[in-house]
Amino acid sequence: MSDGELAQAQAPARTALFRAERVGKSFGPVTVLREIDLDVRAGEVHAVLGENGAGKSTLMRILSGHYRPDAGQIWLDGKPVAFRTPVEAEAAGVVLIHQEILLADSLTVSQSLFLGRELRRGPLVDDRRMRAIATARLAELGCRASPDARIRDLPIADRALVQIARALLEPHRVVIFDEPTAVFTPHEAHALFDIIAKLKAAGTAVVYISHRLHEIEQIADTVTVLRDGRHVVTRAAAGMTQLDMARWMVGRDMSTLYPPKPPSPGADAPVVLGVRDARVPGHVEQASFALRKGEVLGFAGLIGAGRTELFEGVLGLRPARIGAVEIDGEPRALGGARDAFEAGVAYLTEDRKGKGLLLNQPLVPNLTLAALADFCRGPMLDRAKEQRGFAQAQARFDIRAGRRDLLVRQLSGGNQQKLLLAKMLLVEPSIVVIDEPTRGIDIGTKSQIYAFIAALAASGKACVVISSEMQELIGLCHRVLVMRAGRIVGEVAGDALTEDRIVVLATGATHASVAAAHAGAASDAASDAASDAAAARHPT
Repeated sequence: MSDGELAQAQAPARTALFRAERVGKSFGPVTVLREIDLDVRAGEVHAVLGENGAGKSTLMRILSGHYRPDAGQIWLDGKPVAFRTPVEAEAAGVVLIHQEILLADSLTVSQSLFLGRELRRGPLVDDRRMRAIATARLAELGCRASPDARIRDLPIADRALVQIARALLEPHRVVIFDEPTAVFTPHEAHALFDIIAKLKAAGTAVVYISHRLHEIEQIADTVTVLRDGRHVVTRAAAGMTQLDMARWMVGRDMSTLYPPKPPSPGADAPVVLGVRDARVPGHVEQASFALRKGEVLGFAGLIGAGRTELFEGVLGLRPARIGAVEIDGEPRALGGARDAFEAGVAYLTEDRKGKGLLLNQPLVPNLTLAALADFCRGPMLDRAKEQRGFAQAQARFDIRAGRRDLLVRQLSGGNQQKLLLAKMLLVEPSIVVIDEPTRGIDIGTKSQIYAFIAALAASGKACVVISSEMQELIGLCHRVLVMRAGRIVGEVAGDALTEDRIVVLATGATHASVAAAHAGAASDAASDAASDAAAARHPT
């Protein structure tokens, strides 16, 4: 018996509610999936893991009617099904919640939730009732967005919550989550996990894709790993560690995820970016900080804390009132991306697909756009120099693309992020601000991105890392500034750079309450383990 067959045999033996059998899919000459089997049972959370490009999202789109398989069969309740569209899949009780935000920017929150299924009072749309339901459903997910807010005005995390609320507005038999917490902190993710527990208790089958392995450890019952479009392993999640998952995913040891930190620059190092009394209306009040040469400075906080808005304000990407901005000790007024580039500041947006890259354009123009003047000979673009520049960037950042004529949207999320990093570093900045550097990226590519950031700091560049992943901040940064409700409320560094300390500052909780929460979680886990052991000794 092969390793995969042995692991499959270790999975629970209950009858599958939803099943993929020997599913295959190709796009032109590229085979993406090869004979994939997946059994999803009612009342369980089945996690599907794999690096970017492993075939996870393609499989989910087949299961939900977005793609038709080239081979194999899908079964629901023991009967073969062939969904031609997502509408057919939803009618049968199968819904996919996409990682990408697929909402109309001009609609309000309540309109987005009920689009195509509006509630009526007689011949009129019942806006009042829809707003009330929208408010209640979003509150369950910990989202405080107004039902009358326009989607375009919401932070990306709130947009993700609206998309989840829309998908869960009606009951389904199978719910597929594709990277649902990619823009959430653990605090926001907890509300979603409560919803998933309710779905599970109601007998709903949940398929869950995430690169956050601690989430899989927390909520999954069964784990399936794909690699290069093939099934690698399926086994019960109990007893499977994050390191086990990572090894299955990448086929190598991932015990050293974070590179060694460069030496801390210390208080005597020159300040390369100083900001005093930054105010971003509706988001940030009186934020001041200093960034030193060779430093990796982290910014932590919950959704809505103002981290992204602070830097967009400082760089002139949104309206703000700044007391002072100094770069290398000189006052600067930054009015947008071009001013920032000229001042030696590069900003990598958290929304790489919406604001960072041109998804429907080829790779080479995306790389050179920010530094286009460097690739011109007189008034003309030097195409040969562009091609040489891309070859160098592709080698340096390990951008994996079979052909240069691919469109950016055809790259995996990890390769898109590496392309964005390569693009912004072409302007040769001395200060690099990276917002959510590894959102939606697999663990192998995360390791590469972390190494790039450490190398930037070691070379003397100053880096700001804005992240919702506390372990990422702890593993990368010399210091972390924590924001709450639009203000910088504290700094953690050295031995104080711990998850507990960040949580205390980000939430306003006390150390005692955080410790109690950890103790409660441990107690719950012990209780669950004892119950499972008792059930095994006395089966019904």
